[in-house]
Amino acid sequence: MELRALMASQNFKRIPLKKLATGHYKISAVINKVPGDFIIDTGASSTCVAFASSTYFNISHEVSLVKAAGAGASGMDTHISKNNTLLIRDRNFKNFTLIIFDLTHVNNALMEVQEPPIHGIFGADLLKKCRAVIDYGRNCMYIK
Repeated sequence: MELRALMASQNFKRIPLKKLATGHYKISAVINKVPGDFIIDTGASSTCVAFASSTYFNISHEVSLVKAAGAGASGMDTHISKNNTLLIRDRNFKNFTLIIFDLTHVNNALMEVQEPPIHGIFGADLLKKCRAVIDYGRNCMYIK
C-alpha cells in the first residue's frame, strides 16, 4: 500500500511542504489567529517563535531559566509563553506552550540563500503531538 493511501486510511491530513534552499521544509500555520511561516526541525526539542515575532502573534511571555542551544548558537536566553492557540490546516491545538528566543542567526542563514525570513520553528514537541510523518520523497507531511 502506498504511504498516501495508508495515511488517508488512518485519517491523517496531508500537508504539502515547501523545500527551502537550506534543505529545511517550510510550513504555514496560525498562532493566536495570526498567520506565519515556520520551518520544521525534527532536531529541535521545542516549538519556538522569534522574539521579533512575539508582538506580531500577540504572545505574552515571561523569562525562562532554560537556555537554548542549536546549530550555530548556544546559551541563548529564552522566554516561555503558555496558553497559545496553534492551527495547522484544520488541526487546532489549544493551550500550546511556545519557547520565545532570538532566531536572528536562523533568518540570517535563510537570507544568505535568498529565502524569506521565518517566524519560528516547529519542533519535536509539536511533531509528536500531531503524530507527524514526513514524506521527504514527496515533500509533504501527514498529521493526525
